[in-house]
Amino acid sequence: MVSIPAPLAERLRPESLDQLVGQKHLTGRGSILRTALEQGKIPSMILWGPPGTGKTTIANIIAHTLKSPFYTLSAISSGVKDVREVIEEARQKEKVILFIDEIHRFNKGQQDALLGAVEKGIVTLIGATTENPSFEVNSALLSRCQVYVLKPLGKEELIELMQSAIQKDGFLKKRKIELKETEALINISGGDARKLLNLLELVANVQTDPLIITDDLVMETAQQRIALYDKQGEQHYDIISAFIKSMRGSDPNAAVYWLARMIEGGEDVQFIARRMVILASEDIGNANPNALLLANATFDAVSKIGYPESRIILSQCAIYLASSAKSNASVMAISDAQAVVNQTGDLPVPLHLRNAPTRLMKNMDYGKGYEYSHSYEKNFSAQEYLPEEIRGKSFFDPGKNAREEEMRKHLRSLWDKKYGY
Repeated sequence: MVSIPAPLAERLRPESLDQLVGQKHLTGRGSILRTALEQGKIPSMILWGPPGTGKTTIANIIAHTLKSPFYTLSAISSGVKDVREVIEEARQKEKVILFIDEIHRFNKGQQDALLGAVEKGIVTLIGATTENPSFEVNSALLSRCQVYVLKPLGKEELIELMQSAIQKDGFLKKRKIELKETEALINISGGDARKLLNLLELVANVQTDPLIITDDLVMETAQQRIALYDKQGEQHYDIISAFIKSMRGSDPNAAVYWLARMIEGGEDVQFIARRMVILASEDIGNANPNALLLANATFDAVSKIGYPESRIILSQCAIYLASSAKSNASVMAISDAQAVVNQTGDLPVPLHLRNAPTRLMKNMDYGKGYEYSHSYEKNFSAQEYLPEEIRGKSFFDPGKNAREEEMRKHLRSLWDKKYGY
């Protein structure tokens, strides 16, 4: 009977930190995790990072290096009973490592079951999570663990990983393989090293030698019709431009399409959200002040969550912004004001608006004649707030929408015809 080899990602799983690609801030010479491992003093820890960045691999390397009993539980399929069984076995052994994958899926009761064993050193816990542990791991357990953040592998690191596989894997090194193009492999795998290696193996298994790996070949083999998306190239700017213009143009359908293109290309969620915060003020502004609040909340939320769940939050915000009333009155106002500042220079602040914290300043008439608005009817005094040289200059022209028309009406009632409202 012919044995089926393990997947490429499993065959190439590193057994030492020197073999690990990426995460040098944790595993490089002199780094905190390597130093702890070399001293044989590994603390309980939470490894937080995107899929395929080496969380399970690092846990295995630690156990292999320390020659420790190694237990693995998945939070998806394990419960309190499984945790307690491992702890009971661990009491009979020394230096037991308990690895829990997707620990953020453990509920409070399951996490509490670990507390005593971790605190007493019965087990050294290594938890892996793709979610922010500050929100997903209860504070009591979190306080007993070090949190190590794993970074997404960069393009160069992923290419290094593929080249190493072609040169060192027992099956692939016998083949005649040339890695000519890598964009499709990296994009389809989403930067997940495990998916990347298994996709590389898929391409190699269905093609004959000599094998020249190109983006077209990978796309055809993977049977995924996704657009190649270079986050550093021209298309990056073209697509974000189309996304912004679709929202500005009040087309939520086009906005969601361009958002999907960026999501499928692995675009940075904070980059997308940041541009929506800008648009909320630049193209919506006071026509709907809630737009800026939602956009800012979106930026905050996706910064905590990441892919894949953040796609839902980004979609909600994009649809809201695209469907909102529009106004560029705020950006036009500040642009006009800056233009006047550049033309007129540093005009003096009118004396009545100046602060007068000292007797000398008061004697120089600083603050003299200032009218405190709340002392007047409607909390308003029609005094001059601009320098004399640009007296009566209007910068803000409210937009033609319901909210700003209300603002226009209110300002007109206060200033009469001074600013042309």
